[in-house]
Amino acid sequence: MRPPFTYGLTFAAALASTCMLVACGKPPGGPPPAPGTPEVGVVTVQPQRIAITTELPGRTVPFLIADVRPQVGGIVKARKFREGSDVKAGEALYEIDPATYKATYDSNVAALAKVQASLVTTRLKAERYKELVAIKAVSQQDYDDAAASLQQGEADVAAAKANVETSRINLAYARIDAPISGRIGKSTVTPGALVTASQSTALATIQQLDPIYVDVTQPSAAMLQLKQAMARGDLQKSGANAARVQLMLEDGSTYPLEGKLEFSDVTVDQNTGAITLRAVFPNPNADLLPGMYVRAVLQEGVKEQALMVPQQAVSRDGAGKPVAYVVDAQHKLQRRALETERAIGDQWLVRSGLQAGDKLVVDGQQRAAQGVEVKTMQWTPKPKAATETAKAAPSGSGSTAN
Repeated sequence: MRPPFTYGLTFAAALASTCMLVACGKPPGGPPPAPGTPEVGVVTVQPQRIAITTELPGRTVPFLIADVRPQVGGIVKARKFREGSDVKAGEALYEIDPATYKATYDSNVAALAKVQASLVTTRLKAERYKELVAIKAVSQQDYDDAAASLQQGEADVAAAKANVETSRINLAYARIDAPISGRIGKSTVTPGALVTASQSTALATIQQLDPIYVDVTQPSAAMLQLKQAMARGDLQKSGANAARVQLMLEDGSTYPLEGKLEFSDVTVDQNTGAITLRAVFPNPNADLLPGMYVRAVLQEGVKEQALMVPQQAVSRDGAGKPVAYVVDAQHKLQRRALETERAIGDQWLVRSGLQAGDKLVVDGQQRAAQGVEVKTMQWTPKPKAATETAKAAPSGSGSTAN
């Protein structure tokens, strides 16, 4: 049998507890979760300022390109460059045997001297007849013949000068010079080969690689969406940075130098529905070669109040639409239907469905359901090195993630 004072103490403790509950009321946000309640990792959604970029495929194109072709025919006497080297505009590349062109030039020079000598006597005769016809010493017909002979002699001299200039040009064409500065490729002919004027096969090709063009294509629908987003105010122009372009190479590395957007084509390709954009990049070390496949990262604009969430926090419902879970003030899960714009890195840019301050479930949502009470803990992303190690580890189950 308990002593009487024991009952007094028990009653007093119960009365004190009741008074505390009445005085304090319910805890804010509801009672704490019961023991054994599932635990989820959450992040608090906060707006942030981000630069919206787009990644487009493209190819490198020479800044200047010129095919070297002969303008006169003949036997190639010498090749004066090293294949794959850099050449300067005006530098000699090939020499065609000039013997026949030199002989033609000398012949035309001699013909010019002959008609110039004949013109001297013809001019003197015409001047004398002009004086004699004035005093009726010669007939008007004789003077007219002398004047006509003078004009004929002057025309012969002009024609002879044109022949000399033509032969001089052809003689100069026997030396084939570089039309532009750049890197020259392989030669299609060797000394001793016969070439013809304006032949279809180029002797060599010169390409200027510094700077270099990058041509990328963008769907016309994407450009329309961008204009609509700016019209709605969702995006703002990014100022001077809007024309800057970054480049991703075939091996996944980033090209260290920044490029600049030159122009956008005004015609949509009817076959692909795409618009061509051209950017120019400095290429001092010739790391970019013509024809390389690259991906250009263009900055479209800036979103001031962007909601970014980890991709693993977003799942798909039966209709394939994005959904996520948030924890309300009563520690219960609420399912939200989302509208996402695009993936940026390992995050989704959310257009609607979430608000600033929402506690988004990132970890543990596999068994989540509407209205389930949960305990929350702050979720932190794994270090990048650990993530890459996990990706590199072989999978023993052989399953494929959807």
